[in-house]
Amino acid sequence: MTSWGTTVVGKRLTALTLAVGLALGVAACSAGDREQDPPSAAASQAGRGSEPREQLRADQPLAELQGQGGLSLTITSAERDPAGYVTVRGDLKNDRPTVAVVPAELRGSELKVLSTGPSLGGATLVDFAHKKRYYVLRDTEGRPLTTTGLSTLKGGESAHVFLQFPSPASSTVGFQLALFDTATIKISE
Repeated sequence: MTSWGTTVVGKRLTALTLAVGLALGVAACSAGDREQDPPSAAASQAGRGSEPREQLRADQPLAELQGQGGLSLTITSAERDPAGYVTVRGDLKNDRPTVAVVPAELRGSELKVLSTGPSLGGATLVDFAHKKRYYVLRDTEGRPLTTTGLSTLKGGESAHVFLQFPSPASSTVGFQLALFDTATIKISE
């Protein structure tokens, strides 16, 4: 093969490599939007037909926690999954008329989680009966399986949040998040 032929083949391979890289990058970026809901959310919604998610929540919240700076967290559900984890859902709300900064303490102090940006990665479930503490699950890259990207909330604004934990043995556990009250919640099966 001539040097001209080698150059043409090399350019085509480079173009192909770039095209594949860009396609993978676009796929990864579009998958990032799904970070707001746990992996099981789509599967569980698929089996329920077209019911809005709001109708699936209990009438009464499991707990209402008050935090600092006008923030409050209403826990609307805590469900045990057969795969061995618990998903806690709720609403983080700014009860003040001014903008509230979501405190950095909510993400915890673990170095790997700190590098992923704002999150609720510092939350824990406490199984008082078995004297065990459960931290938010992490994916294979160390990112917490919880709502991420929360930096500020406008006055009166709320954000739907989720957190996933390993499944404790007890059905009644404590929910703890830095700078918020501790709450006792019941996990549904």
